[in-house]
Formats: sequence, structure tokens, C-alpha cells
Amino acid sequence: MAEVGRVAVRDPGALLPGGFWAAVAVWLERPQVANKRLCGARLEARRSAVLPRAEDRGARPSAGPEQPRGRRQQGGDQTEAAAAPPPAGAPGRSGAAGVGERGVPAAALDALWAAFSRSLAGGGPEMPAFLAGSRAGARPGPQHELDLVLRTVIPKTSPRQPLLAPRREMVVQDVLNGTVTFLPLEEDDEGNLKVKMSNVYQVQLSRCKGEWFISILIFCPERWHSDGIVYPKPTWLGEELLARLARWSVESGKSGFKSTLSLISVLKYSRTYQELKEKYKDMVKVWPEVTDPEKFVYEDVAIAAYLLILWEEERAERGVTAKQSFVDLGCGNGLLVHILSSEGHPGRGIDVRRRKIWDLYGPQTCLEEGAITPNDKTLFPDVDWLIGNHSDELTPWIPVMAARSSYSCCFFVLPCCFFDFVGKYQRRQSEKTQYRGYLDFIREVGSACGFHVEEDCLRIPSTKRVCLIGKSRTYPPSGEVSLDEQRTQYISSRRGCPVGPPGEEPAPGPPRVAAGGAHHPGGHRALDAEAGHRPQAQAAGLWLPGFHPREKAQRVRNCAALPRDFIDQVVLQVADLLLGGKQLTTGSSPGGSLKTWNRGESLSLAEVAGELGRETLRRLKRECGGLQTLLKNNHQVFEVLDGRVHIRDWREERLQKKRQPEAKRRLVPEAFKTRICWFFTHHPDGCVLPSHCCPFAHGPGELRPSPATRKKERVL
Repeated sequence: MAEVGRVAVRDPGALLPGGFWAAVAVWLERPQVANKRLCGARLEARRSAVLPRAEDRGARPSAGPEQPRGRRQQGGDQTEAAAAPPPAGAPGRSGAAGVGERGVPAAALDALWAAFSRSLAGGGPEMPAFLAGSRAGARPGPQHELDLVLRTVIPKTSPRQPLLAPRREMVVQDVLNGTVTFLPLEEDDEGNLKVKMSNVYQVQLSRCKGEWFISILIFCPERWHSDGIVYPKPTWLGEELLARLARWSVESGKSGFKSTLSLISVLKYSRTYQELKEKYKDMVKVWPEVTDPEKFVYEDVAIAAYLLILWEEERAERGVTAKQSFVDLGCGNGLLVHILSSEGHPGRGIDVRRRKIWDLYGPQTCLEEGAITPNDKTLFPDVDWLIGNHSDELTPWIPVMAARSSYSCCFFVLPCCFFDFVGKYQRRQSEKTQYRGYLDFIREVGSACGFHVEEDCLRIPSTKRVCLIGKSRTYPPSGEVSLDEQRTQYISSRRGCPVGPPGEEPAPGPPRVAAGGAHHPGGHRALDAEAGHRPQAQAAGLWLPGFHPREKAQRVRNCAALPRDFIDQVVLQVADLLLGGKQLTTGSSPGGSLKTWNRGESLSLAEVAGELGRETLRRLKRECGGLQTLLKNNHQVFEVLDGRVHIRDWREERLQKKRQPEAKRRLVPEAFKTRICWFFTHHPDGCVLPSHCCPFAHGPGELRPSPATRKKERVL
């Protein structure tokens, strides 16, 4: 055996050894966090066992259902050991002892452990000593309980990498000695699983003279076989993995989010995602929108892959074959609708504004332009699923519309921007992040609407990647009327509005579709307006007064629409403040000396705003971001760092460019000398750079036409 890595861990918060077991849980359940070549892992079974003693190695080991934790024997002097129970959520701490996550009987794990223990009888003492953590300073003692986990590691597939089959591992957690041993499994000639002794490794937590250490050891380093994916190189284990485990061990904060893809099969997702990615990757080449095609195409591919697997498993659970129908509310570029429709799911997308890319999809993709207002007309009784993918102001309404469309209508929302039923969402609990609080609010809405709400984390290139799913109800179909009264009360409570005048009966609910009326794959009709909806709703039109759908035309609010002379006036005024009141010239100026060039001081945004007139600030505030946006837009002159405004020194910009790779260091010819240098024209000392080094023109004689002008000239 050989130690491939060892690191001392500083623990000022007294988080160890509990933090160590939390880090081990991450590596067990979400190995893709550390190894990007893995798609994930699936925990199949958990059991308890004991390490056979030398005199008992030929006999069947003791393994069976988990015993109460308090009965673990604590023999021997363990003052230097890492004994501590794993925290809640760590493998082996929860779940049924007899059945694994996917229904795999734990008897299979019993058989594997029994066969492995019998194999120790014919070998030397090295492997038993390795399992016991002898290198961690543990001392021989009475038998004690071990936690066994059977997991499947799922490799990520790619066009350049042949599809690797998932690999199983038996993981032995010895809490008393602070060791976790990974025993990879392989099939023998008869198809039976056995431990692959060449790739056994162990993670250890030990304590010596009051200092904590985490180590990684390999049992047979000379026989270690690395495939670069499931089995990385020993150097990766001793450097990359060890560094991550050490960092995770002392991170006290919990994310508050579930692990990725916790509600679906990771293996099915990996295969489906790769297939869709290959199928729709050409969309990147023809993307006509101004948005980043790499991000949006692959993000929608990932969301589509998730929904396809979710719906496939739903059909299997219900014993049906017809593919689910859907409506995507606020569909945006419509790519998600296009993929789901192309994969056989009948559906459509609705958005307030048509996109250029809609014309590329073809007639089989149904996309509609129109505003969506939550009322009795925006119900979809013939649709199985309502989708809200970054649906903004519609997000809290989607569970309501799904609940009122039909008893069997489900919803999927991926919240991004924070909206309440009317207006922006206001955070009410300071101990939570705004994002976590908003997710809890949408979950609360779904629960109030009668759904069992589930949460999952998608694998997409976005910081907002938690989805909420409602696919079953908390009440029988006969309870629809009373449940809708509760929905109405809850929605009204979000605005602080009374439900109705005292003594007045609650208004009847909206029209209902008979139970069992869903699962019509070809149906895409909204509920007819004359279907008998509530008198109050008919008069007011809205389920809650004050809701305004998004405007069709997007207003540009980045200070670009302000008059040029007004912008120039504010820029000169702010520069004058930073330069200490020096008179700024309005004509050309010779280049200043590098030694005497005045950069001025720095001021906070509040100090700058205090020197500007109220009317100027009001005019800026009407444009999104106000003063800070204007200053950042004029980045040739200013830089805004940590709330403070500075005059930009282009000597520093040149030094940073020299540190960049050669490919990034080269100036773009199309952008060179296309604008007048502000410093050459206005700064008292002129430009800090000589003319041949400045990317801006020192006078009209150096000006070159902009790329847009040259393109127009070529067309003409």
C-alpha cells in the first residue's frame, strides 16, 4: 500500500469529524462535482456489517439489518481516532436497510460482502489491516459496526469517448477509525461480481498531536489501472480529490438544495442528453438571436432531456403509452417546445413576443404570439403538463393554472426572476437567501393549490437551476370545490386583500373539467370563455386585480437612449469631481508627461450622486441602473470597483494585456481607432498613452470607419 496524498486540515470552527463525513457523502452521491468526466452516481443499497476477525475469516461474516447506533462497541483507546457519527444525509444514515434507492435488494450487498470476506481467508493480513485503517493510527480492538454502501458510478458520454458501462463499487465506511474504503467490482469469467483488488483505495481522517489530517492511500499502487474516467490517475486522487475533500470538510454552510437529478435516472439522462445534444447541435450555427447560442441551446437541450426522462418514468408508473401533451407558457426562443415536439410530445409554446428563430423550426413546432393573463380563459383542460421555463411574472401563476385546468394537469417550473402574483417578490425571511426564499414561496403556492411539490436541481449552465414539479395531488377529485376556495383565499392573502365582505359566501370556483378528462394528447384548446365562469371573474377578468403581462415591445433602459449631449455633460461633470476641480478643456490637448499625468481621486457612488442635481439623477434613474449604468457604459473614462468611481488609467490596461496569452493580446483591427480618445480631447494632461499605443484616435485624422460603416459600404 502507498499513501498518494496527505493534507493537514485547519478546523477553527470545530467542524471535524462531522464535516469529513459530509465531504465523503458528497463524493459518494455526487462524484461529478469533483470529477467532471462522471455524470453521477446511484446509491443502490445500504447495510451494516462487521470486519471478520482473523480466527473467523473462513466463516460467513455477520451482516444484516442496521442496528441502533447506540449499540456500536467502543472498545480500545480511541482518543486519536476520528470517531463521530456521520451527519444526517450521509450514506448509511437514512433510508430502508433492506431495499436500495432503485429497489435493488440489499441481499445482493450481503452476498458481495460475504464473498469478499471469505476471500480474505486465503490471503495475507494486508487487506484486513488496510480495511481497519492501520495507517490511520487505529489500534486493534473488538469488532465494531461498519456501514456498507453499494453504488453505481455513471460515466459521462461524449462523441470522442466510447460509451463506458456504469461501474459498481462497494464502499466500506468505518466511522470508529475514520476510514472510507472503495472496493471496485468487476465480473469474473462466470459473470459473478468480485472486488477488483488492483483499484482499491481509501480515504482516512486521523488526528495527531491535536492536528487533523486527511490522507488517500492505494492498496496496490503498482497494479493500479487508470481509464481516465471512473478510475483516475493516482496523482489526481492525491491532489485534486484530496484538496476538494479537505475544503468540503470545513465548509460549515449548507447549500439548502438537493443534489442534481435526484428525481430521475442519472444513467438515462446521460444517454438522452448526449443523443439530443448531437441531434440539435447545429442550432448553434444558425442562431439568429443576439443571445449566446452556446448557453441557450445546450441549456434547453438539458431541460428537454430531463423532461423526457421524467415523463418516460411517469408513463411507466401509470402504465400508459401515450406521450404527455404540454404547453410552455412564456416559451421565449421556443427551442424547448421544438425539441419536445420533435421527440413526439404534442404541445405548443406561447410568448408575448415573436422571436426570429421561430421561423427556422418548421410547421411541426406550434408557437403562438400573445399575452397570457391568469383568468378563467387561460385554462388548459386537455393538456397534461404546464411548463414555466424562466417564465418571470407567470411563474407563481403556473401551479394555479395547472390546478384549475384539470385534476390530472401537472406543472414544471424553473424559476429565475423573482415575481409574486402581482409585482416583484419581496423577501420576508432574512436568514434565507432571496433565491432560496423564492423557491420556498413557489413550493408554498403549489402546496396551497393541492400539489405534492417536489424539488430537483438540473444540470444546466445557469446559477438558477432548481426546478419545482407538481405531478400528483394531496386531495381526491371530490375535494376540488373546497380546495379551490382555499386557493382563492391564499392568492388574495398575498396582496393583503380580504377574501370578501363579512358574512358573504365565498365565490364559486372556476369551471371544472370532469376527473379523468386529461391525457388527450391531441388537445391544445384553452377553456371556452362561455363555459360558465364566476360572475366576479367575468366582470373583473383577472383572478387577482393588478396583474400586468409583460409588454410586447421591450424598452431599452440602459442609458443608451439618453441624448448624447446630456451624457457628455454628466461625464465631464463627474470627471471634474474626480480630478479635483481642475478645468477640463473642450479642445484638443498635447500628450501629457507620464510623470505628471493626473489620475485624480476616487469617490463613492453616493458622493458623486450628491454633487449632481436632483433633476439629473431623476433623469438617470428613469433609465435602468441610473448613474452607475451611465458610468459603466463610459468605461473608456471610468471604472467602478466596489462602489467607488475612478478615472481609468490605460497604462494598467496595457500591463494586464501583456500578461494575457498571445491570442488574446492582439488588438482587433476592426475596433482600433474607431472612436476619438476622450483623454486626448478633455483631460488637462492629455492622454497617458502615445498615439501609436492608444486604441482610440488622437484627433480626427486618425479616425477609421466603424465595422458597421465598412459593412454598409461593401453592400452598397
